[in-house]
Amino acid sequence: MKYENIKEGVFLERVNRFVARVTVDGEEAWCHVKNTGRCRELLLPGTKAIVSENSNPGRKTRYDLISVYKGDRLVNIDSQAPNQAAAEWLKAGGLCPGITKIIREKTWGDSRLDLYAEAGERRIFLEVKGVTLEEDGVVRFPDAPTQRGIKHLKELESCLRAGCEAYILFVIQMEGVRYFEPNRAAHPAFADALVSACQAGVRILAYDCLVCPDSMEIHSPVPVLLR
Repeated sequence: MKYENIKEGVFLERVNRFVARVTVDGEEAWCHVKNTGRCRELLLPGTKAIVSENSNPGRKTRYDLISVYKGDRLVNIDSQAPNQAAAEWLKAGGLCPGITKIIREKTWGDSRLDLYAEAGERRIFLEVKGVTLEEDGVVRFPDAPTQRGIKHLKELESCLRAGCEAYILFVIQMEGVRYFEPNRAAHPAFADALVSACQAGVRILAYDCLVCPDSMEIHSPVPVLLR
């Protein structure tokens, strides 16, 4: 996926979940934070940031916060980017060849799962989770309790019982990590649900991404450790 009107700035502070102050071209400006997660280890005062200038003159926030540097590593924090990158990856044959149909936000049960695809007789459901939490090369999800994430895992198990294929794809919004594991410390119930889904036949995938200031694309598989 690509971004336009990219500029480099400096993150100053997060005013609330959706708004931050940044410095761009030597001037302070309001910036929309495209991630409602905590991102506490990323959004530090003085951090170099990548923003996209919005063309709507009536909007209060002039920029969108796209990514930040954690040391030398560029981390995309746009919560909408994983779904878009996953759809592009799926269309390009990243999961399997012969995809003939892709539907975003397909209703199943009481949920809307992120991606549905067909390839010949195969019916495939794919739930996407973006991952930005990293420590010593280990990436984890979630960074806070997610009852919605547990519900999606149960819906994927239901897809299996209906004869579909079911996947959960952890899109790691950075490059060069060692492995992925569920964040048991933050939400043990999600970690248990992920193990249960795996035992039921839900396939668990994790991929890192090539992250550039103006783009993000799914790159290489990352080992998954469920412990």
